[in-house]
Amino acid sequence: MKKPPKRSRPANGPANRHVAALVYDGLCSFEYGIAVEMFGLARPEFDHWYSFGSYAVDRGSMRAAGGLQLRAEATLDGLAQAGTIIVPGWRGADAAPPERLLDALRAAHARGARLVSFCSGVFVLAATGLLDGRRASTHWRYADALAARYPHVRIEPDVLYVDEGQLLTSAGSAAAIDLSLHLIRRDYGPRIANQVARRAVVPTHRDGGQAQFIPSPLPEQGAALGKLLEWMRKHLDQPLALPELAERARMSERTLLRRFEEATGHSPKQWLTQERLARAREMLEGSDLAVEQIADACGFGSADTLRHHFRRSLQLSPARYRERFAH
Repeated sequence: MKKPPKRSRPANGPANRHVAALVYDGLCSFEYGIAVEMFGLARPEFDHWYSFGSYAVDRGSMRAAGGLQLRAEATLDGLAQAGTIIVPGWRGADAAPPERLLDALRAAHARGARLVSFCSGVFVLAATGLLDGRRASTHWRYADALAARYPHVRIEPDVLYVDEGQLLTSAGSAAAIDLSLHLIRRDYGPRIANQVARRAVVPTHRDGGQAQFIPSPLPEQGAALGKLLEWMRKHLDQPLALPELAERARMSERTLLRRFEEATGHSPKQWLTQERLARAREMLEGSDLAVEQIADACGFGSADTLRHHFRRSLQLSPARYRERFAH
């Protein structure tokens, strides 16, 4: 008799696996679709996967972007059963969330639930007061409005998402995918997150900040710069000084700096640090190499330098990161 296929059993998982996505009049369809794709699809290849439900903020029929009308069977009262609550965008930065929604979110947070916002959904979390004194992200177009309305929130304008434990916020629309995969990695480990990413045909890690998406002129020598970036990724273990990069790109140092920032939103030094951090994360997750060996292989030069950049970027030491995310 043919044996049934072996199922992937997550080593861990959240204590409460129920994910609740809010549905409201004016629903952002794309962000809601990401919540369904990441947490609501049946995944029989995994044991102990999330359960998922949609919860109506407003009564009756609601509109969604794209000319859709919808209803959700569950109401805000059901949020008491959720371990994770997702706010998939919001109907406007100036649209005040209903007080009963804010009360439900505060109560959920008080009992230990995680609150997650995609894109403009951060305005709802900020309205609860729970983000005061904490870091948060949103779409770069909304950063100034968020800062003006909620001055006590520490806005990170150039990151794809921010994890503050029970409070997680993502930047513009597609960054919701990055945050969702991060949450899956937190709950089930990198192997499961990688499988989910492959099924969705998206990268598991997408490094870099929002600056790369802010409108700017395309560099005239985009092809040459693209080849340089590819070469740099293959030689992260080397010093890669600016004069060498400029010579390889056949540009002056000043021109290279200007065109590099136009294309990536970062200086070569900043970009290299991000790429080296991404490589170090992969090696910490998938190898048993010592931190000193990983630092050398990624071009940091010393374990102390690697630890410095890890704490500055991820608020974790390499050892703690490996403990949390390694296989």
